[in-house]
Amino acid sequence: MHFRLANMERKWIFPLATASLVSLFLVLVATLFSASNNGVYPVLSFFRFNGGGNAVAKAVFVESKISSAATTSMAALPPPPRLAYLISGSRGDGERLVRTLQALYHPLNQYVVHLDLESSPRERVDLAVYVKTDPIFAKVGNVHMITKANLVTYRGPTMVANTLHAAAILLKKSQEWDWFINLSASDYPLVSQDDLLHTFSYLPRDLNFIEHTSNIGWKEHQRARPIIIDPGLYMSKKSDVFWVTQKRGVPTSFKLFTGSAWMALSRAFIEFCIWGWDNLPRTVLMYYANFISSPEGYFHTVICNAREFQNTTVNHDMHYISWDTPPKQHPHSLGLKDFEKMNESSAPFARKFDRMDPVLDKIDKELLGRKNGSFVPGGWCIGNRDDGSDPCSVMGDKTVLKPGPGAKRLEKLIVALLSKENFRNKQCK
Repeated sequence: MHFRLANMERKWIFPLATASLVSLFLVLVATLFSASNNGVYPVLSFFRFNGGGNAVAKAVFVESKISSAATTSMAALPPPPRLAYLISGSRGDGERLVRTLQALYHPLNQYVVHLDLESSPRERVDLAVYVKTDPIFAKVGNVHMITKANLVTYRGPTMVANTLHAAAILLKKSQEWDWFINLSASDYPLVSQDDLLHTFSYLPRDLNFIEHTSNIGWKEHQRARPIIIDPGLYMSKKSDVFWVTQKRGVPTSFKLFTGSAWMALSRAFIEFCIWGWDNLPRTVLMYYANFISSPEGYFHTVICNAREFQNTTVNHDMHYISWDTPPKQHPHSLGLKDFEKMNESSAPFARKFDRMDPVLDKIDKELLGRKNGSFVPGGWCIGNRDDGSDPCSVMGDKTVLKPGPGAKRLEKLIVALLSKENFRNKQCK
């Protein structure tokens, strides 16, 4: 009897093992499918063009290193995303705001430009005339100016209010854009829009690039507990914030986060902040109305306290910025001495630049291929290049992208940010 039972057990070993392996495989597939639908990205793909012009595809696993490479045809390339930009400035920023807009322009994108109420009426009129009369802007209709200027206090909540205002305009103007990017007139791109759109076309559209941390340190006593009033909320002329003598405690109904004021946010998250189907964005906004340097905390606190979005964050602001150690209120102004470090950072943007600094000409010439007073050439520019005229004066298919070396640099940064060491480990911690 013992011998017969042993033989029967051995007969069932192989089918049982096979069934177990099949079950394990099905569970694994179900897990990956579920993860991809809940903000966990098991696989991303990146393309870049090699020297011969062929598209080289790399399957990039978010929580591992690049694992394989394969060649694909142009027909297999994913459609490019669309970006929505806010470019803001203040008194004396009109000319460099125009330059930044030209360096960032692409007919696929949407743009809102804003000169705050401290700038002169003449300066705002000149900007409005430029936006209205440029033939490409007029044809495409994707550049919008906030003509009723807002009063913006740099360290106060009016800067957050202005950002939300611009985002609401962009939501109204177009239903097609994927990421919202806020920049100032003292920012400048280090890659072309073709480079940026090409690389971002392989990313999940719900990623949010926002530098953040809950380790607020000294900011608890110097920013969270003090109470400030921003005169820009109710006065017609700009003045600095003033301080209330009383202090307040740190919130207990939500956790404070802080970080960079510059970010690339998904359309889904912007809609959450604007429409507010959950009351969190409004509650946090009212709290930050009395918070010093609120642009460095509002969006960070909302996104990391919202379960729907806290796993979509990439802890980076997409900028090269040079700070003191420890950092002061403002970063260093960038110049020619910083060019190599900017380039090596692989960041798509840098700040801050002084008006018409010579390093901007070097960026135009060596990184963007832009000539003075023109747009950065891209796949949509089909004008004659031989006669010295602006090739972007004639517009072709705006979905055609011609990424260059900037796309390779940006790919390097994105792969590092989405690596096992950086992506999950640095989310809302």
